Amino acid sequence: MDLSTEISGIKIENPLMPASGPLVGDYEKIKFIDSTGVGAIVTKTISTKAANVPRPCIYGENNFVMNAELWSELPPETWIKEILPKLKNELKKPLIVSVGYTIEDMEILIPQLNEYADAFEISTHYVGKDYNTIANIVKAIRKNTNKPIFMKLSPHIPDPVEFTKTILENGANGIVAINSWGPTMKIDIKNRKTLIGNEKGQVWLSGPVIKPIALSIVKTIRDAFPDITIIGVGGIKSAEDVIEFLLSGADAVQLLSSALIFGKDIYEKILNQLPSTLEKYEFNSINEVLNTELTVGTVKYTPNYPKVNHEKCTLCGICEKVCPYFAIKIDKKVKINTYKCFGCGLCESRCPTKSIKIKY
Repeated sequence: MDLSTEISGIKIENPLMPASGPLVGDYEKIKFIDSTGVGAIVTKTISTKAANVPRPCIYGENNFVMNAELWSELPPETWIKEILPKLKNELKKPLIVSVGYTIEDMEILIPQLNEYADAFEISTHYVGKDYNTIANIVKAIRKNTNKPIFMKLSPHIPDPVEFTKTILENGANGIVAINSWGPTMKIDIKNRKTLIGNEKGQVWLSGPVIKPIALSIVKTIRDAFPDITIIGVGGIKSAEDVIEFLLSGADAVQLLSSALIFGKDIYEKILNQLPSTLEKYEFNSINEVLNTELTVGTVKYTPNYPKVNHEKCTLCGICEKVCPYFAIKIDKKVKINTYKCFGCGLCESRCPTKSIKIKY
């Protein structure tokens, strides 16, 4: 099974890489991630000064992570003089260096980082929403490197298409979409305070919960820009998720939050499962997924009513409890009142035994 793909002319053995964050924050961590077999490495974001990170800074549940971390807590000198030279000599895969945030940062850092990077990823988390500022940051980077530049889109950007147009016009090669969502908040009711966060009690949200948002933004950008590099990130936890992002328009993907929720071996697990999962969905390579058009279902405004497989049904009652139209009753078996049924589809998606089907 050919798992290889390409990002702005850089060939990678498979589409999975880490996202910038705590698991790629120093030499030892990066070497561990490298050992899992990912296709490329992304560093934690390097800035002109070390970040002062509030503690605790990471909170996780089953489908999300809240993170109050900032950029790298290591000074840039440590990266430039110690970590990156060793990685450049030892890695046998592309190294994407994440850098942030201001024009001044780029003028100082890019010339010093350029020899070690195969490409640059630029976080826009703290840049704001002004496209002129973003354009000038891209110009400052391009002035100092001929390597590919991937701008990481934060969800607070109001228009992903306009953002992408702006960065392409000023020298960037592609998009990483999306960054964590925020600000958000976690409240400790017992102690009447926010649980983690900055001085405002704010944290940023990532993990599987943001995957639907990320998929939509990737598809929106791909529809507008068919030929640019797009790296999808946001909620990947399985081989199926990787394929979904590729179908939505990504050329490759990044993962980090799910490793904080489910364990750091998730990279290896996904890569081991990816060939059989591609076969399951009748794909012969990653490239075949990339060349498959994602169609949008036909929109209709009249209902199709659910059908129940009574042999599979366990009478768990979930469909009756959740139906917003009060159209389902259980009396020895599930009964659908088609007069009340709106054809919304919720019962089908919530049925744990997949006993309810709607023909679309």
